[in-house]
Amino acid sequence: MLLDQRRDQLLKVIEETGFASLQQLAERCGASESTVRRDLEYLDSIGQVRRTRGGAAYIGESLTDFEERRSRNAAQKRRIAAAAVELIEPGEPVLLDGGTTTLEVARCLAGRSQQVVTNSLPIVNLLVNQPQIELVVIGGYLHPKTGVNLGPLAVAALKHIHVRRLVMSAGGVTERGLYNSNTLLVETERQMIESAQEVILVCDSSKLGRPALAHLCELDVADRMVIDDGISDEWRRVIETAGIELTIAK
Repeated sequence: MLLDQRRDQLLKVIEETGFASLQQLAERCGASESTVRRDLEYLDSIGQVRRTRGGAAYIGESLTDFEERRSRNAAQKRRIAAAAVELIEPGEPVLLDGGTTTLEVARCLAGRSQQVVTNSLPIVNLLVNQPQIELVVIGGYLHPKTGVNLGPLAVAALKHIHVRRLVMSAGGVTERGLYNSNTLLVETERQMIESAQEVILVCDSSKLGRPALAHLCELDVADRMVIDDGISDEWRRVIETAGIELTIAK
């Protein structure tokens, strides 16, 4: 089992039970207790679980499916998407990362003449019958929670892609940078960043100040951030200090 898959499985088990022993987790994941112990120490360090004597208790955010996450902060995501699309020139190639906010961006692009490159199955399903959209699909391992293609095949394909803009989301944003939900995802997103001249980060303000499982990149890798008006003055200063252009969707 891959590292991110094992950690996802550990989180799922602990979330379902509230508490799980080291032995239970090792048996469920088919890993040694020493391996599970290291995973739990990492999950504890990012605030998803609390290590206890002989196991771990769940304290993190619920691991919800894609459809459930779509409904969370839905109005903010729609406003963010509409503002982000204003930054994209009609006809230019744009790379769309997977995620619920980027899906809203794709929805706003429907009907426009646009070349869209994506590794997101939900975005593909949305745009496949749009005659004015030229759709390029990045293949790879299909992650069941997010519906995006990841891993070495996706990275290899992205090395041949060059676009003006990447529109991407993040599972969490801190002063240390951007985070997302698993290591395969961030490896793929790093190559997306390399394939684009400009990186537009779209995220709602609830993601600010919260890390996720895997560190993606430094904060200043983003050229522009589009966010809702729930952003605090303190975070506005953080974003501006990092040299990122800020667009507030109202």
